Amino acid sequence: MFRQASRLLARASAVTRSRTFSSEVPAAPAVDSTFVESWKKVNPNMEPPKTPSVYMTPRPQTPTSIPSKLTVNFVLPYASELSAKEVDMVIVPASTGQMGVLPGHVPTIAELKPGVLSVHDGNDTKKYFVSSGFAFVHANSVADIIAVEAVPIDQIDPSLVQKGLAEFNQKLSSATTDLEKAEAQIGVDVHSALNSALTG
Repeated sequence: MFRQASRLLARASAVTRSRTFSSEVPAAPAVDSTFVESWKKVNPNMEPPKTPSVYMTPRPQTPTSIPSKLTVNFVLPYASELSAKEVDMVIVPASTGQMGVLPGHVPTIAELKPGVLSVHDGNDTKKYFVSSGFAFVHANSVADIIAVEAVPIDQIDPSLVQKGLAEFNQKLSSATTDLEKAEAQIGVDVHSALNSALTG
């Protein structure tokens, strides 16, 4: 039974490998000549419409060796905290737990939960508290981190965090509707994460 399973898996992986990986897509967009010819027959006086891929910059090639640095883009809806900054490592608060990202990391998409995002560059470490968002790690050692809200840890007032945690705990205990309970629970979760970020 195990021999048959291993044969089937080997055959399935050989078939799957015949497809190209997303990182093997050519850098230049391919022109659909059939579409262009059909367009010219129907409307010879007008240029064919451009597809979104025409406006996109070519995908960088996947390096053949692991680079020494990780390129990080860290953006918020209203600002860009880091843009193409080369660092040694980033630790993100993923919903599945803390995730360390080094150069050559496997391509990943991770949902962020409230917690500490650490950017390590040599002996320097910059820490941010993020509320939520996503981290996209690409095959070419580029990490794009998009957060809804982020604040450097050193700008957070511990007394306000304690006060907010107490307020939301009180709201949670006195909540009567599901909506009030959900809002209070979110406040408790965020303030608890803030508190542990400051104490830990």
